[in-house]
Amino acid sequence: MELTTGGLCYAVDCDLKSFFDTVKFDRLMRLLAQRVPDKRVLRLIGAYLRAGVKLPEGSVEATTQGVPQGGPLSPLLANLMLDPLDKELEKRGLRFARYADDFLILVKSLRAAQRVMQSVTRFVEARLQLVVNRHKSQVAPLSACAFLGFQIRRGRIVWTDKAQKRFKERIQEITSRSRGVSTFCMLRELRRYVVGWLNYFGLSQAYRVIPELDQWLRRRVRMYYWKQWKRARARRWQLLRLGIHPAEVYKATRSHRGYWWMAGTSIVQRALDNRWLTERGVPSLREQWVRMHYGQRNEQLNPEAVNLTGTA
Repeated sequence: MELTTGGLCYAVDCDLKSFFDTVKFDRLMRLLAQRVPDKRVLRLIGAYLRAGVKLPEGSVEATTQGVPQGGPLSPLLANLMLDPLDKELEKRGLRFARYADDFLILVKSLRAAQRVMQSVTRFVEARLQLVVNRHKSQVAPLSACAFLGFQIRRGRIVWTDKAQKRFKERIQEITSRSRGVSTFCMLRELRRYVVGWLNYFGLSQAYRVIPELDQWLRRRVRMYYWKQWKRARARRWQLLRLGIHPAEVYKATRSHRGYWWMAGTSIVQRALDNRWLTERGVPSLREQWVRMHYGQRNEQLNPEAVNLTGTA
């Protein structure tokens, strides 16, 4: 399934500078008072905004502007603050998408995008008293712009390279042996993160990278176990217990290759095969992606059949 943009091939990718830190309390409370008649609620929100920030040494620093980033009320207050922008863009007949302070405006040509960027910047800074970050904002082809971790490339929704890099970095942190947590805790955290990540980024229609990430993930877990076994004696016992021939066990336990290299060998892969990893709760990116895009009954779908199209 390919997306059609109706000829809107350029985007105004606008970034608001330190939006959550620079929201003016007086303006925000005025906008809030127009919609919330109960003064008790207004006082409660005012107290929430002015509660201050507790510093590492224990002291409290007063807050005179801004809303807590990541707080439960912050997205709602951001929508309230930027509602005049939505109304202005709708009045101009522009196509746009916004989530909190992140928004894209779609237009048909580079010249139109440049014109919209200038006029929207004036509106945001003059009417809303916010600052547009000119270093991060851009006018570019739609395929070069990212929104909430996604891009549209060749008519398909895909996650960004930055999102994939963060995914790998987080998996490396979770499967690090230096964290000092039990294997049970590591696997539980790994499951939660992978399932949650793909529940969000599984919207991506590009299947081709999924088997590669899945294979990389399993190799990381195999490396974790190989590190955990530490000594040659423990590795010998574990490999024999998992059905590896003694001659191969001797070869593996005498090797001085690094952990990552050993995790990719056929000996370790056969010992810690996919079924063994699944029984211990290692999640499968491929199975979850196929389930999301094709339904429960096609979990055993041949990967090559999906790979022919790469789309859902």
